[in-house]
Amino acid sequence: MSVKDNQFHSGFITIAGRPNVGKSSLMNAMIGEKIAIVSNRPQTTRSRIMGVLNRETYQMVFLDTPGIHNPKTRLGEYMMHSVRDAMDGMDCVLAILDVSRITDSDIRIISELKGKKVPVILALNKIDLVSPETILAVTARTADFGYDEIVPVSAKTKSGLDELEKCLQKHLPQGPKYFPDDMITDQPERILCSEIIREKALRHLHDEVPHGIGVEMIKIEALSNKLTEINATIYCEREAHKGIIIGKHGSMLQTIGSEAREDIERLLDTHVNLKLWVKVRPDWRNNASDLKNLGYESR
Repeated sequence: MSVKDNQFHSGFITIAGRPNVGKSSLMNAMIGEKIAIVSNRPQTTRSRIMGVLNRETYQMVFLDTPGIHNPKTRLGEYMMHSVRDAMDGMDCVLAILDVSRITDSDIRIISELKGKKVPVILALNKIDLVSPETILAVTARTADFGYDEIVPVSAKTKSGLDELEKCLQKHLPQGPKYFPDDMITDQPERILCSEIIREKALRHLHDEVPHGIGVEMIKIEALSNKLTEINATIYCEREAHKGIIIGKHGSMLQTIGSEAREDIERLLDTHVNLKLWVKVRPDWRNNASDLKNLGYESR
């Protein structure tokens, strides 16, 4: 059923908060598809990622942003530029707070986010990890911040997501359908594939290799309608890290590649021949050329 233009509502919603509060997980849960990679490592999201939620009478365009932090590298500066860019022209802000671990930085950040001249919704995420009494206490603590809505949710269990969607819908202005119904993200396939590889690396390397991991897509080529060849290089900053990523007899690199290939095959709906290499690029997070090669445009 078609909707008259003056009955349709749409808007851009920026998701913001401290690192590791569940911004990407929440967007994925709202969209119903895995668009942004997730891990338990801070600063997993490095760029602004768009996700589109399509309904019959409205369209929500979510902008998932890197966690707000004080940058110490050029990559960190790029990430904070991504946050500021996502704030331009937005129709609503969705601030995320992890109720299981509230810090002074959380309080400062969500206080500053309320200063935007648009509706700001506060989602209290990870309620599955705390007691009902804790949820009530956090709600009471944040009630004086002046948010337009406060909604307890769990991206993991999907609890409260219907209520959150209703709250966001109320603040959508009348507007056009910005994207077609079958579009859920603006991320190119090569970026999605490189992010999947990085996610698997983060999952298995734990604390052995810190944030100095990047993935450069060398080639992505459809050899037929049933087979795609992908070549990618994993960047690390130290020679010792290279050995850890490769693993004994190549076991770790094989594990990362195998898991990444499975997700990429689901994404592309084709068989994938994935080849991975590891390259040491000292201090690549401060190198403009390396950042550009990895898809992080220099500023």
